[in-house]
Amino acid sequence: MDITIHASVLPHDDPDAALAFYRDALGFEVRNDVGRGTMRWITVGPARQPDTSILLAPPATGPGITDEERRVIAEMMAKGTYGWILLATKDLDATFEQVQASGAEVVQEPAEQPYGARDCAFRDPAGNLVRIQEVRERRPAGPGAGRDGGRTAFAGTPVGLVPSSASASYADNEHYVK
Repeated sequence: MDITIHASVLPHDDPDAALAFYRDALGFEVRNDVGRGTMRWITVGPARQPDTSILLAPPATGPGITDEERRVIAEMMAKGTYGWILLATKDLDATFEQVQASGAEVVQEPAEQPYGARDCAFRDPAGNLVRIQEVRERRPAGPGAGRDGGRTAFAGTPVGLVPSSASASYADNEHYVK
């Protein structure tokens, strides 16, 4: 089986602000922008990864979503607990400085994490948590190396997923905003 990650979806409540963050602050290219007003579906992604995208979409637009569910989603977005994504870069300090200079809300400055990564975090204009990890050299496998046997430091690709062994650490991490 050959499955790849094609797109991840994050909600937005202001398409122009989302574009400014993902295009201007993160340097992603805009691949598609469909719709009008606040009902726009915008596809962005790293220029050197044409097959990996983030779809920025209006939240709670499905016909089966109730008013109560829409209210809960809006509350979670306002608190910054609804959506998040994990990105990676080779130069975390320079990336942090560039994103911070754009005026993005800083959640966490670059820091070593107890699960072996060095990362920082921002909120995008919709409140989504955007964590950016530093790509590191592969580390040797060994006891306690996690689900991946120690082959990566949770940041092998510019858009990635954190192995479940690290997920529990997020809940206990003093830098993580709940």
